[in-house]
Amino acid sequence: MIIISKGTGILAMMTKMSSEPEKGPCAHYLKTPLNTDKIKKLCCGDMLYLSGTIYGARDAAHKRMLSAIKDGRSLPVELKNITIFYVGPSPTPPGKKSGSIGPTTAARMDAITEPLLARGMKAMIGKGRRSEALKKMCKEYKSVYLIAIGGIAAYLSSKVGYIEAIAYKDLGAEAVYRIEVKDLPLFVAYDIYGGDIFEHSIES
Repeated sequence: MIIISKGTGILAMMTKMSSEPEKGPCAHYLKTPLNTDKIKKLCCGDMLYLSGTIYGARDAAHKRMLSAIKDGRSLPVELKNITIFYVGPSPTPPGKKSGSIGPTTAARMDAITEPLLARGMKAMIGKGRRSEALKKMCKEYKSVYLIAIGGIAAYLSSKVGYIEAIAYKDLGAEAVYRIEVKDLPLFVAYDIYGGDIFEHSIES
């Protein structure tokens, strides 16, 4: 069962959080890079365990990338088939592979997302409901919006094998990060067919 906060659209809890991946017809296991063929099987509400390389980038990094696109300058990462996680990682403690790594509110990126989708971004990871315009973009550009559970950043960090700031390092936690993950647990919020988890879930 999925519980959604009516006010914020943030995934607040589910009935079970296991250290082992779920089994069943609505649980998918995918490895990046994602493409249309891989994500066409995903429907809103499905569970996804994602492995491979993803990239962390928040507001400030998005604005720099948009500025580079506008000016015709090169970008720090290839956007085709990329998965971007809206995250500002905590510093990595000694002896650990990653600090806490929880999702940030995705709606802040809505107005600055389309140029990245137009260049091939296939998935976004964040928390909370997004605009109707963004949902339509997912259908138009064949991209998915995935949500991570809020409040379990320490648990999510256990799914990280490696993390490194690779661009815009002066932004600190808002730099662009390369993140290697294994079975990162996510829900499909918006699929490529116009499906919306927030319209099909139990509201609190």
